[in-house]
Amino acid sequence: MNNENRQSANIIDQAPPLKRNAGTECPRAAHNQSSVIERPLRVGIVGMGKMGRIRADVVNAHSDLRLCAICDIDTNIEKEYPSVEFSIDYNEILTGDLDAVIVCVFNSIAPEIIIKALDNGKHVFCEKPPGCCVADMERIIEAERRNKTRKLKFGFNHRCHYAVLEAKSMVDSGHFGKILWMRGTYGKCGGIQFENSWRNNSEIAGGGILLDQGIHMLDLFRFMAGDFTEVQSLVTTSSWNIPVEDNAFAILNNSQGQVALLHSSATQWKHRFSLEICLEEGYINLNGILSSTRSYGDESLTFARKQFEDETFAFGRPREETIFFDRDDSWSLEIADFARVIKEQQPVTSGNSHDALRVMQLIEDIYSNGRKI
Repeated sequence: MNNENRQSANIIDQAPPLKRNAGTECPRAAHNQSSVIERPLRVGIVGMGKMGRIRADVVNAHSDLRLCAICDIDTNIEKEYPSVEFSIDYNEILTGDLDAVIVCVFNSIAPEIIIKALDNGKHVFCEKPPGCCVADMERIIEAERRNKTRKLKFGFNHRCHYAVLEAKSMVDSGHFGKILWMRGTYGKCGGIQFENSWRNNSEIAGGGILLDQGIHMLDLFRFMAGDFTEVQSLVTTSSWNIPVEDNAFAILNNSQGQVALLHSSATQWKHRFSLEICLEEGYINLNGILSSTRSYGDESLTFARKQFEDETFAFGRPREETIFFDRDDSWSLEIADFARVIKEQQPVTSGNSHDALRVMQLIEDIYSNGRKI
């Protein structure tokens, strides 16, 4: 398993003690917070694969955060972060002198780490998905309720892309009326090592492309229109030799009569991100999303008011405006919000446990309804 795909942490009963490297000392954590915290928050990261490294860079760039400890089974990573504490046992991190823990590990062990971190008085930020199933999320919520003063946030970073934020602002303004329907496609080609990826190991990941990538589109549906209560779906493994799905198709409906159509695919040979939002008086289309590979194309938002033949010279082709976005600050914005709610003792309003639970319930419904062929 290569460094690019691995998000790792191990469960070890007997492990070396937490090793403190030479470097800048972090301020002591305080767990009986009764006022706004003025000092930088002490942060630890469990799992230093691709996502852990991204989060480490963001933490190091934030003035209100201080990266103080990391955990991974790859001991070579210790050399890359000489100024922070290092351990191969995540229990050392969870019981250490930290304010917050960022969890970037396999889906199957994320719930246990989240729960232990909360019960040890830590604020927790966890990458999506929060686990393998709804039951995992319910156990996490029980721990959150036991630790009411701790903040818990999940990494739905697509909410923080500038095109998405602009679309959300336009929807909320009511300028085009209410949403009628949405259609979202999110797909990738897989790649040479796709069949060997941990993301397609049912025991570790819990699901396939829907749980790994489609979860973002489902979260955006909810971000724009709220909850969906009815699901019809078809889930298939059409091309790859894997024990989980490589395509998921779903139609969602809610109490307002709003419909959302999803296609989540690992056979999208040309990478694609597309979200169409049709409203009563117009439409908003998001095409492309900025990523580290830039393989999903430019990130843009196109919008227009509906026009009929009495006010346009090109029937069915209303006058459009397109906005392009060339910077992805989603990782920074997400972590900045996590730091803010901790320091100001405010509730987590985006990417909270309710958001995570509801999107996991949708995924479970899509799986149960759609696994027919």
